[in-house]
Amino acid sequence: MFTRMFGKPKQETNALATLDKLNETLEMLEKKEKVLLKKASTEVEKAKEFTRAKNKRAAIQCLKRKRLYEQQIEQLGNFQLRIHDQMILLEGAKATTETVDALRTGASAMKAMHKATNIDDVDKTMDEINEQTENMKQIQEALSAPIGAAADFDEDELEAELEELEGAELEEQLLQPATTAPAAPVHVPASRIPARPAAQKNTAEEDELAALQAEMAL
Repeated sequence: MFTRMFGKPKQETNALATLDKLNETLEMLEKKEKVLLKKASTEVEKAKEFTRAKNKRAAIQCLKRKRLYEQQIEQLGNFQLRIHDQMILLEGAKATTETVDALRTGASAMKAMHKATNIDDVDKTMDEINEQTENMKQIQEALSAPIGAAADFDEDELEAELEELEGAELEEQLLQPATTAPAAPVHVPASRIPARPAAQKNTAEEDELAALQAEMAL
């Protein structure tokens, strides 16, 4: 982002210019090496021709020139290796510089954000949030409070009345006669059924009712 806004840093510009110069020099050395290789090959062909022509002295001169060309070729090769090494070192230094610049930029941005965010401002903001939360709680409690005639009702009296209703309901359930399913009729000969007066059944029900009333009185 900073590169787009303000251009490339001076160090990065110098490194790129140096890399371009090294590339140009490397291309120039490679071209010279090709030319010398071609010249050396030509001297070999000439030496062969002079050998066939029995001109030994001329053939030896060609071979001497070939040796000189080969020495120059070897020297150019060493130059190219040195340039390659220099380019690798320069590219590594460029990457290191860019990394340091990026870290420095990040540290500056972090420092600026910390400066903009003061701990006192954070505490003040949290106090404001707590205050607003408490205000909202009070508003909700005020809205949920009963108003009008409902506000005059005594909760204790209402609970006592509810307990009385529950007690009356329980008493009514206890006073109701128990209802059971009729037993299946058993066929017994008439001669074996003992005679029971009807008045005795009514007396048993009255006794059961009296017992229930006595228990509720306790």
